[in-house]
Amino acid sequence: MGIKERKERHKEDLRQRILDAAKVLFLKEGYDATSIRKIASAIEFSPTTIYLYYKDKNDIIYALQKEGFKLLRTKFSALSNVENPFERLKAMGRTYLQFSIENREFYELMFVMKEPLEFLENVCGEGEEEQWDEGVEAFSFLVHTIADCQQAGYFGGHDTRMFSLLIWSTVHGLSTLNMHGHITHVVEKHLVELQDGGQILEAAFNNYIKFLEQLKS
Repeated sequence: MGIKERKERHKEDLRQRILDAAKVLFLKEGYDATSIRKIASAIEFSPTTIYLYYKDKNDIIYALQKEGFKLLRTKFSALSNVENPFERLKAMGRTYLQFSIENREFYELMFVMKEPLEFLENVCGEGEEEQWDEGVEAFSFLVHTIADCQQAGYFGGHDTRMFSLLIWSTVHGLSTLNMHGHITHVVEKHLVELQDGGQILEAAFNNYIKFLEQLKS
């Protein structure tokens, strides 16, 4: 590896260290309480070094959101070979739930925190969709899957995009309630009784799937 390649590798490694540290701090301390100085301190560099890569923390949180959507898109893409569209839809739901469990920091940045969207609106402006192509592609994969399901006889009479929004909203709700402990709280208060000692998140998702199965003409 030549000198130029080593320098590029060092830049990319440092860029990733900045993002990894910021991701943890944003979730732990909140966006407002996280400063460039704190991020720099976490990786033991000066704030000046951070500014060589990102102009401010808005730029950092936007970069993190894009990285998260790339990861989610990759996981969805692995389901492209599932020919049965309803089975693909089920697999997407389980993949989404697992993503929220395994990548909590990313999930919060992508779907809970408002700051990345504010960056898109205030900085990207009219080119917002082009600047957020990863998020658009992830939702488009769901829309195409719903369209395939409709061709197979599911969800007749429903607008494809609006039904896709309903699907995403439902699974997002399960993910977020589980992430913040609300589902567990419901079980502990005996508001819901599980059979055979099953997991509440799995049970809720399976009942949701049963409901979707009934929407086949």
